[in-house]
Amino acid sequence: MTFIWPYFLLSLLLAPLAVWLYLRGQRRRRQVIAGYAALGFVQSAAGRTLGWRRHPPYALFLVGLILFCVALARPQATLSLPRLEGVVILAFDVSGSMAATDLEPSRMEAARAAAIDFIQRQPSTVRVGIVAFSESGFTVQPPTNDQAALLATVNRLRPERGTSLASGILAALNTIFATPEPSGAIYSSLTPTPSPTPTPAAPGSYESAAIVLLTDGENTAPPEPLESAQIAADRGVRIYTIGIGSTAGTTIEIDGMNFFTRLDAETLQRIAEMTDGEYFNAQDEEELSAIYRELDVQLVTRPEKTEVTALFAGVALLLLIGGAALSMVWLGRAP
Repeated sequence: MTFIWPYFLLSLLLAPLAVWLYLRGQRRRRQVIAGYAALGFVQSAAGRTLGWRRHPPYALFLVGLILFCVALARPQATLSLPRLEGVVILAFDVSGSMAATDLEPSRMEAARAAAIDFIQRQPSTVRVGIVAFSESGFTVQPPTNDQAALLATVNRLRPERGTSLASGILAALNTIFATPEPSGAIYSSLTPTPSPTPTPAAPGSYESAAIVLLTDGENTAPPEPLESAQIAADRGVRIYTIGIGSTAGTTIEIDGMNFFTRLDAETLQRIAEMTDGEYFNAQDEEELSAIYRELDVQLVTRPEKTEVTALFAGVALLLLIGGAALSMVWLGRAP
């Protein structure tokens, strides 16, 4: 247990003072009884002896005082709260083929609408990041639970050039495992030590993060997407692939030239299988939205420091009230 205001723990010094005052009061009580005995009132005084019932009210007051002093220091405890948290990276294909209209009004617009629906359904404890990829991949929105920023980013995405699935996967992994930048530049004459290659993990074992790869799956630029999928599998990160478009394909016009494009479902299925994820095929916007709603990313719960001041203060108040009630019933007065 830790404390936000630890200096208030000095108030616990009141507890020994309270014990001393109580013992001093008991000695004075015995002296008074002895005085009555000398005057011949022993039987009358003995007739009102309370025995052990004299002490519990004061004991409750003492424990309540101690807990109240602890509450003043604002204690924190590490609790495993029932909450869902983690990171989901939405990897958007923004290649030129996403402008195809085999999904109305286009593959890109259908994917955008479904992504907005997905973002709006996430609890505040789930951070969502957005990666855009065409011939290369880059993070356009670091993981955050700021829905306004996420929605603004999704609405800015537009179709670009070719498709490199590997770039999207690698950019998503870099976003998940990114380390904070140092606050200032550090210069050294020492030879830098290369980072060790991480030990491969079981596919799907990294449960606090997942990648949602939203693409038509038609890879047109290096590197090889299955090699990048193996890297994700070795890091234990699951990839859920969502195929946009139809396997029959359609023809689109880019820069005055016609190109035939179709959904490469086989590649997306293999990526999902390698990473212990799942493949979905979305034939229209309504089906795509349903897939996002049903997607179970299996994020883990984590313990976190939680202030428990209210708990200590509440128990302290109950003890003080209990001590006062017993004192009124047994002693006929407030302690």
